[in-house]
Amino acid sequence: MNSESDAAVMTVARLMALSARTAPKARGRDSLVIRVVPGADLPALAEAMRSFGEEHGIGFFLRDASNVAESDACVLIGSRLSDAVGIDCGGCGYTACAEMLKAQGEAPQRNTPFTGPNCAVRMADLGIAVGSAVKTAAIHNIDNRVMYSVGVGALMLGWMEDCGVAYGIPLRASGKNIFFDRTP
Repeated sequence: MNSESDAAVMTVARLMALSARTAPKARGRDSLVIRVVPGADLPALAEAMRSFGEEHGIGFFLRDASNVAESDACVLIGSRLSDAVGIDCGGCGYTACAEMLKAQGEAPQRNTPFTGPNCAVRMADLGIAVGSAVKTAAIHNIDNRVMYSVGVGALMLGWMEDCGVAYGIPLRASGKNIFFDRTP
């Protein structure tokens, strides 16, 4: 990677963060945490993913960690756990938002990648934001892939403070798309 392409990838990563931030959200309230991770920080993220995959016997985390290690940058997008839309829709499994928020505080510590329960509408907001970000990457011809495993690694590192769920979008500018024909 040369300094020109490195700067270009970081510019697109910032534009992706902007696309995610300005994506439509329920009731016009933002509950996202967004972080642009430069190439220098990717080895730590890849190692967290690798460790989680080995500890839990999840092979695709190891494959994804290799992709992250080869990437030029990464965009992380997560949803704050303690935010509910406040419409008592029941999509989270509770009758009222207040019940869901109370359940979050009472939930036993689990050995799972994500924390919950989460507001179903906020999860939809997260998906829309991720879609907006990858659209921006595609417009600028930066190879990318939405990865659940990257979000888990970022959560394990404490990079997505207050988030219950996060996704990562590693980015690569090269002649060959490293996210295309990956081995399982």
